[in-house]
Amino acid sequence: PHLLKDVDLAVSILKEKIADGKRIRIIGDYDIDGVCAAYILLKGLSVLGANVDTDIPDRIKDGYGLNQELVDRAFLDGIDTVLTCDNGIAAVKEIAYAKEKGMTVLVTDHHEVQQEIPPADAVIDPRQEDCLYPFKKLCGAAVAWKLVGELWRAFDFQEEALYRELMMFAAFATVGDVMDLTGENRIFVKQGLEMLKRTKNQGLKALIECTGIDVERLNTYHIGFVLGPCINASGRLDTAKRALELLNVRARRDAVMLAEDLKALNDSRKEMTERGVAEAVHMIETTSLKDDKVLVVYLPDCHESIAGIIAGRIKERYYRPVFVLTKAEGGVKGSGRSIEAYDMFSQMCRCRALFTKFGGHKMAAGLSLEEENVRRFRDTINALCDLTEQDMQMKVSIDMQLPFSYITEELVEELELLEPFGKGNQKPLFAEKNLRVLSPRIIGKNRNALKCCLEDVNGNQMEGVYFGDVDSCLRAMETKPVMSFTYYPSVNEYMGRRSLQVTIVNYQ
Repeated sequence: PHLLKDVDLAVSILKEKIADGKRIRIIGDYDIDGVCAAYILLKGLSVLGANVDTDIPDRIKDGYGLNQELVDRAFLDGIDTVLTCDNGIAAVKEIAYAKEKGMTVLVTDHHEVQQEIPPADAVIDPRQEDCLYPFKKLCGAAVAWKLVGELWRAFDFQEEALYRELMMFAAFATVGDVMDLTGENRIFVKQGLEMLKRTKNQGLKALIECTGIDVERLNTYHIGFVLGPCINASGRLDTAKRALELLNVRARRDAVMLAEDLKALNDSRKEMTERGVAEAVHMIETTSLKDDKVLVVYLPDCHESIAGIIAGRIKERYYRPVFVLTKAEGGVKGSGRSIEAYDMFSQMCRCRALFTKFGGHKMAAGLSLEEENVRRFRDTINALCDLTEQDMQMKVSIDMQLPFSYITEELVEELELLEPFGKGNQKPLFAEKNLRVLSPRIIGKNRNALKCCLEDVNGNQMEGVYFGDVDSCLRAMETKPVMSFTYYPSVNEYMGRRSLQVTIVNYQ
């Protein structure tokens, strides 16, 4: 950890502040990474006797990261030192403002450095050009964990069990923040998953139970698509302080109540998302929008915090760049999601005059604009677009063709050695063609899965299951029963019986 630029400086400053009893405030972010990073720092400083508290911005009122109001709030509360986590690297003006007020500011972050390093007393971010730390893809919570480790060393505080538990939260955030599962992150997550299965943290235990996860089978999917969204839902629809409260809770009864609240919030978020997606699809299919290469969908009544999720779902369905805009205080806000061939941020820069505020990168962006400019934005961004039909064809990379006769339980077990799977370490994807589809049917109480039997040219049969747009898949199978598929093999366990099956990912 000492290779992280400014980590030793931050440790010496914090050591002095703790010894002098100065008030320290951790300012996190409203997503899973920010919440976990804030928890790690709060726990890591509290055990050393620090006079420390936390603040997390409100997604809609405050927006992302440090702002002047948060600085003013800290100043009025008599805070001496602000310690950011998962944010701060872009807060140049805000940190200068805090310094003018006489406050000490320490930054821990993992985002890309913009044109200027903020004038903080110490800046810990592995993405700084002159930072010697070799692994640049840590999440914010992992950077916070590294700082805590060095701080404890300076105090000669040794608590191995607690330090490992804090690493589990860094692992949780690594998956939830969709970081590459390579290098150090792979170790975090591999170890962290095992620890999560046995965690004594009352909040996480209650969340695992109320979401119905089988603890022994818990993997990255459950963090990314079940537990993580519950943490994120509090920051989307309410306040992320509730998620931080869940991680800090000690009483079992309180933990169960908080976990159920977060699950209910996430269920509400899912329903809102489904309604938003359905409205967007209807709008595209029934208007001239369907002819656009860049989809700009204006949903005035949509909650602004889910615009990005809806944009991602629409992008997957139509494989085109998508902006979803919503009515917000003082105008229109929106989120964009892109495809590989389209640099969303650079294209937005070409029509920046239309925005009151915007930012992002190649694959995702956020923007604000006046309502009267919505139509102009749609027309302009499409006039500038030079995507070809080929660019808008989704490309699927397979690892190899794999005939059914090669699929065994031993192979499935060997593939599990490559886990944890996620961004940067995708699950191996296999393919086979000329497969006859037998008995396709939609199953499940929510009708969200399709089951069938697949037969190859040699008569080998394999049960197949598909989770996706099951109605479209069923229509395709009934129209042309001989198809090509990409898939990964798995073992299906049902009522004590084990059987091989393939999970279908794509079909043609």
